[in-house]
Amino acid sequence: MTDLAPLTGAAAERSDPAAPVEHMKWWGWGVPGVAFHHEDKPAFAPFVLKAVGLDLHAVRPLDQPDFGAIDVPASIAGGDLRAALADAVGAERVRDGDLDRVVHTYGKSIRDLIKVRAGRLPRVPDLVVYPADETAVQAVVDVVVAHDAVLIPFGGGSNIAGSLEPVPNETRPVVSLDMGLLDRVLDIDEGSGLARIQAGALGPALEAQLNARGWTIGHFPDSFTHSSLGGWIATRSSGMQSDKYGDIADITKGLHVARPGGLLELRPSPSASTGPSVKEMVLGSEGRLGVITEATVQVHRTPAKRVIHAYFFPNWRAGSRAMRQIAESDVHPAVTRVSDGRETGFSLATSKESKGFSGLAQRGLFAFLKRRGWNLDEMCLSFIGYEGAPDHVAKQRRAVERIVKRNGGIGVGTGPGVLYDQKKFDTPYLRDFLLDRGTAGDVSETSVPWTGLDRMHDGVIAAAEAAYESIGRKGWIMSHLSHSYHSGACLYFTFAFVMGEDPEAEYDVVKHAIQQAFIDLGGVPSHHHGIGVEHAEWLPDVLSESGIGVLEGLFTATDPGRNLNPAKITAS
Repeated sequence: MTDLAPLTGAAAERSDPAAPVEHMKWWGWGVPGVAFHHEDKPAFAPFVLKAVGLDLHAVRPLDQPDFGAIDVPASIAGGDLRAALADAVGAERVRDGDLDRVVHTYGKSIRDLIKVRAGRLPRVPDLVVYPADETAVQAVVDVVVAHDAVLIPFGGGSNIAGSLEPVPNETRPVVSLDMGLLDRVLDIDEGSGLARIQAGALGPALEAQLNARGWTIGHFPDSFTHSSLGGWIATRSSGMQSDKYGDIADITKGLHVARPGGLLELRPSPSASTGPSVKEMVLGSEGRLGVITEATVQVHRTPAKRVIHAYFFPNWRAGSRAMRQIAESDVHPAVTRVSDGRETGFSLATSKESKGFSGLAQRGLFAFLKRRGWNLDEMCLSFIGYEGAPDHVAKQRRAVERIVKRNGGIGVGTGPGVLYDQKKFDTPYLRDFLLDRGTAGDVSETSVPWTGLDRMHDGVIAAAEAAYESIGRKGWIMSHLSHSYHSGACLYFTFAFVMGEDPEAEYDVVKHAIQQAFIDLGGVPSHHHGIGVEHAEWLPDVLSESGIGVLEGLFTATDPGRNLNPAKITAS
């Protein structure tokens, strides 16, 4: 959990006041004017010093990057393409300013931020277009293909798999299609629990529109505040409450996709036997099959009660075993999450100082646990969320807490859960805070069957620590179980180290070690962040070479000119 503070001066300015859509900072996460601070968290600086060897009291943060010092390659878009796009969307919505183009070049991985802050821009979009409706999106797709240009869809810009960046040696004009103006809930079929929503809607906008009519989509990824419905679908996103509501692949029931020559329309249906699923082909396609313009998604009535309880387990094995038993049981909480001892220590370190009765209560609890023989460095913090009618919530909670008790866990009330709910979307700001102080922090996640989960957890940590040793850096890695399924779960790892003279090369060593451990230990290269270019190396391990051939055949047949976000997912 983190705590944010406003910035002032230049850092608080909007990234580009003239843009039709407001974007995140070009050099970091989130909105200008907001940042992580640690002065009211007395345990944070000692934790960082112990974890990665960074003395926050001695290091001077870097100044905000100066956009004026960056050499942005000139646009190569010709007059004919510009005119045709202006006809499609309106001249005022075709933009070629340097800031607009750089904002649309990268996502928000640590690799992206290292490169953009250093002004490394081997290829940027030549034009950015802002269509206002589905008809205009279709027109842009047709114009781009007719002019043999390249089209890259852009939602909120939160991707961390390299899915947004142009191919570095691309010689054709590159057009970034920003979906930000298509942000409305179009219709709700209240009898069926289905909503038609434009694909450019960011999480807060679509949820607010649904909430106003008593509904929720139930999809809350970490990137919720700065990611779009279309982006969720294009990367097969998962949300914090997917245990109840399903991943975006479960939530999506119908689709509109602008493709060369016409609109692909997939009728919403609860289930169908219609041959190989075209919807499944679009899910996770990262713009390679076209631009998602609209989705029909299942929605739910906003629950009468929603509460998140916190629990402590004596160690990782006890916590992961409890999560498995909950998944096997008849109870279905909205959230089942448990952090390992390392991440629990981090969470406690990012909390404000507890004073008065709450501080005494916390110290008393920890003293009690030590007397019971708990090693507080191994203690694991868990959040379990319950939703529904009050009697249903109470019944679910009683059943879960029997499992918690059986595995040696204890409940600590709703206080920590309230803080988790309030701060759950703020963690990415902490990555910028560390980067400003010469420290790389990033995430990788996988999924694995229950029988391999603990082995995966331990093996990935060992692989990361060996990688840190190989580059001569003091590093940190921590994990939590974030999504539970009948057959297994997602493990989400966060890693950090103080950067040396070649940050990206060092990052490659650590990231590669973690990803390879996923594969070696029976997992997948990504559970919910997509493939892009960052994870493509490991895709044949889980799909087989024959499976890669099927994908490449699909992309070649549907996009023979390689105009639609080429070289993502596969190299073709």
